[in-house]
Amino acid sequence: MRAHHRRAAQALAVDVEPGGEFWGWAGRTLGAPARTASGEPAWLRLVAERTDKASGKLWDGAVAAQKALGDLDGHRPALLGIHDEVEAGTAYRAELSARVSEPVLSDTPILRHDPALPDTWWTDLTHALEKLSAAATDRVAVRTQYMERAIPQFVGIPAPDASSWSTRTAHGDLHWANLTSPLRVLDWEGWGTAPEGFDCAMLYAYSLLQPGTAARIRATFPILGSPAGLAAEATACAMLLQTVDRGDNLPLERPLQEWAKELRGRAAE
Repeated sequence: MRAHHRRAAQALAVDVEPGGEFWGWAGRTLGAPARTASGEPAWLRLVAERTDKASGKLWDGAVAAQKALGDLDGHRPALLGIHDEVEAGTAYRAELSARVSEPVLSDTPILRHDPALPDTWWTDLTHALEKLSAAATDRVAVRTQYMERAIPQFVGIPAPDASSWSTRTAHGDLHWANLTSPLRVLDWEGWGTAPEGFDCAMLYAYSLLQPGTAARIRATFPILGSPAGLAAEATACAMLLQTVDRGDNLPLERPLQEWAKELRGRAAE
């Protein structure tokens, strides 16, 4: 990975800064701060995948997002270039992006402290998600088949009929480790269509240990708690309960179960 990262830096004409190496899950990604030939700060991220899996939504997410969204009015790090290599059955893609200087709001997706965000941050998030939701794409973040299977299993209600809910374009993984202040939204691998309100429902799910922030999300995004938001909320709740069932996000288990109970009550109305 380090050798391919160095070769990508040479191919993209950037200098990698020492001491900033960041490894992703299971060593699948390697990122580091860099400088372009003109001295602009950048971030060079390398992802490795078997060649038979190096395609599709996750592989092309950043490239597709740059084409469809640009920098999302300054709230998404612009993609500056890519470099691909294949060696011994493994594909390597290097993505050079504008560097975000602000730290993420949480080291993990789950929020465990009051982020004390200003009103302007919430306004920026609202506008960014509105612009994103209107973007045209054939990418899919949440599949109807998944909803039909997971919502009954983990929430205990029938999945809403697809004809009864609206789809919008969503980030698909909106949580506190993908957000900064001032607002930047990171990690665009999995974006695509999802039930309306899905991003704010996911952010709400990851905020359940901080009732004040969770309440702020509901107030900012009134689709939560409405009939129109039921599909998105049930999907987000099911997804997180499924991770709990696999041994992840265990601190969220009780509040997620309480949320599922609320959703069952609303579905019965």
